[in-house]
Amino acid sequence: MAQQPWTDKVTNPTQVGGIETSILDNGTGRGTRIAWINTGTGLRYKVIIDRAMDIADAFYNQHSLAWLSHTGVTPPQPFSDKGADWLRTFGGGLLITCGLSHVGGPEQDTYGERGLHGQISNSPAEIESIIQPDLLTGQLTMSITGRTKETKIFGPTLELRRTISGTLGQPFLRIHDEVINRGNTPAPHMLLYHFNFGWPLVDEGTKIIWQGDWQAREGGINAEIFREGNDFRTCPAPLDTHSGTGEAVASVNTTPDSSGLCTAGLHNEKLGIALALRFRKDQLPWLINWQHWGKGEYVTGLEPATNPLIGQAKAREQQELLFLAPGETRSYDLEIEILHEKAALDDFLTKHSEADH
Repeated sequence: MAQQPWTDKVTNPTQVGGIETSILDNGTGRGTRIAWINTGTGLRYKVIIDRAMDIADAFYNQHSLAWLSHTGVTPPQPFSDKGADWLRTFGGGLLITCGLSHVGGPEQDTYGERGLHGQISNSPAEIESIIQPDLLTGQLTMSITGRTKETKIFGPTLELRRTISGTLGQPFLRIHDEVINRGNTPAPHMLLYHFNFGWPLVDEGTKIIWQGDWQAREGGINAEIFREGNDFRTCPAPLDTHSGTGEAVASVNTTPDSSGLCTAGLHNEKLGIALALRFRKDQLPWLINWQHWGKGEYVTGLEPATNPLIGQAKAREQQELLFLAPGETRSYDLEIEILHEKAALDDFLTKHSEADH
């Protein structure tokens, strides 16, 4: 067992890090189950157990990584599945899960009515296990696993089994998801990981990092940001044009490395840190870049996804909609790492920065 700096100096492992569960008792989130995960490296974050194990607050040392909306954490609202009702409980946070059967705007067709970004984030998880680190034995990994259902009688019946894990002494956050069709008929499946980054990680001059061919969403003011010749990979000052509903969105057909891994992220030179978001091309072939530079609502999203931001109806029409057979499981693996040492930062920027083209 490798010698650690805390060897023979710590009585209780929570002095270094670990997982602590609790229930919020005030404000809009009253009664909501949460879990704080502390990696012991300055990276710590709050899992919302009652919201499909999404992640709200996240910090590295004194720096917030996530954008939080005015709403903040709320209990799940399982019937917020019509029109844009999803926005009423959109608390921002490091991660909101969108799906499991629809991602995109509200829509209705012969297959049914679907609200913005689906239902799964408004569903509570059933905790399956919590594994704490053990300093004495040298078992430094920790994890929390839960199951969340998207179901109704006569189907479809999808289940999300999520494990969020980390290792004491390493600034990583890892997500392993399994989406299972527990029904007896094929089920449509779409999934998007709505990562929302905010100040001070996101600030004027912060570099947005991703690689791949991109296309701006049609209409609105999207092309004002995502256009050839504009430096949309550098965060601007707050924009008057992004007040209210002002926003710009692009779908990116991400470029993987030789192992099939895609990397996106953010680099804040003033803070001396970068955030690397990694995911697999064969699992999540698309990345959505959301930029909303409103005053007091200053955020960018990096959102790995199974499809471009087109919704179930369009994906079905284009024959790009995934279906899970009864009993079938699809797996998804994502990782966030915080980089702060010069050598690691230089290597990250050399490999993954890309000029606009």
